[in-house]
Amino acid sequence: MSKNLLVVGLQWGDEGKGKIIDALSEQYDAIVRFQGGANAGHTVYVDNEKFVLHLIPSGILHQDKQCIIANGVVVDPECLSEEIDGLRERNHHVEGRLWISGRAHVVMPYHKMLDGLQEAELGDQQIQTTRRGIGPCYADKAARTGIRFAEFVNPDVFRDRLEEVLTLKNKIISRIYDGDPLNVDDVYERYSGYAEKLRPYVKNTVAMLQRYENEGKTLLMEGAQGTMLDINNGTYPYVTSSNVCAGGAAVGTGLPPSSVTDVMGIVKAYCSRVGGGPFPTEQDNETGEFLREQGNEYGSTTGRPRRCGWLDIVALRHTIAVNGVSGISLMLLDVLTGLKEIKICTGYKINGEQLKEFPAEVSFLGKVEPIYESFQGWQEDITGAKEFAHLPAAARDYVKAIENLIDLPVKIVSVGPGRSQVIQRVYGESGL
Repeated sequence: MSKNLLVVGLQWGDEGKGKIIDALSEQYDAIVRFQGGANAGHTVYVDNEKFVLHLIPSGILHQDKQCIIANGVVVDPECLSEEIDGLRERNHHVEGRLWISGRAHVVMPYHKMLDGLQEAELGDQQIQTTRRGIGPCYADKAARTGIRFAEFVNPDVFRDRLEEVLTLKNKIISRIYDGDPLNVDDVYERYSGYAEKLRPYVKNTVAMLQRYENEGKTLLMEGAQGTMLDINNGTYPYVTSSNVCAGGAAVGTGLPPSSVTDVMGIVKAYCSRVGGGPFPTEQDNETGEFLREQGNEYGSTTGRPRRCGWLDIVALRHTIAVNGVSGISLMLLDVLTGLKEIKICTGYKINGEQLKEFPAEVSFLGKVEPIYESFQGWQEDITGAKEFAHLPAAARDYVKAIENLIDLPVKIVSVGPGRSQVIQRVYGESGL
């Protein structure tokens, strides 16, 4: 198996990364989340029991694994506290296995308030964020006005930093957005309780991961969202506020880029996205509704219905190149069961001319005309298939067509939500 494997989404998120990370965690010593915040949700089914994790790495459901929330993550202490309590209530104890980087930034209540106020101000031009305060927290990080966990769990330092930052934030809230300012005593009292609860989990995870490297331990690195939401390489400005792609793993963990020895891309058998922004293959029709209902395409964080459409190879080639992917896991193939015809977008046209590259301009992307290739669908239930040969011929042809179009192997095929509902096709360096 690969010494250190990075798992990254190649579409607009919600590809099923949580399930694959859970399945692969057994092979690794530590699972590391390197970016994003509580705006992401990884859903995992274990023995028909559903777990939704927003901040804690999916590997936490394996009792002997170390799980690290690294410095590239922005952490909502309220959400994290609830996740820890929820796991404990279901007999999954995290003590001695879960660690938070002291360099990770804290999502504060003013971040959430500003997120909502800013979205309301944008009106019809909203990014349609989750309003979890992620963007404003990353903005503070870049502006050097953020509060890091090392400061958050130090009572004296936290109070001083909170007073300093909240003075500025209250001016923005009241003078620009006509909102009600926050009381520093109320915020401190509430959030110092979270700080007290989370203090035992805070650690110098950069040094910890470097020590793991020196000891020869293996790491599974977990991203959130998908590369099409990457702030540099996605459909900007309809993106998240962090580096989702493989390059973000280095800055998000404190390890050198050479520490990532393999990259596995996670791809849905179709496409979906939440929120605004261009979506060339979107099917705002009966097909889109079929995919939404069959795939239960509702946000695990917000419950919002996802927009659904056909698989987009143009976008996929772009994200594969950006991440240096060696192979993909194809998820939710079972959702396509029942369709008579399945389409794949193999190119874009605009003004009668075919595009050779994925466009950077979001307005340009919104005007492209997809070029489709059609495939025969299948009607047979595939959720019990254990080997690739057990799939209907039409399903196998669809998978092989994807391989040919992206020039990469489909190493894993997921045929259902359960931990065991995966077909492993290629056994190579990545241990798949």
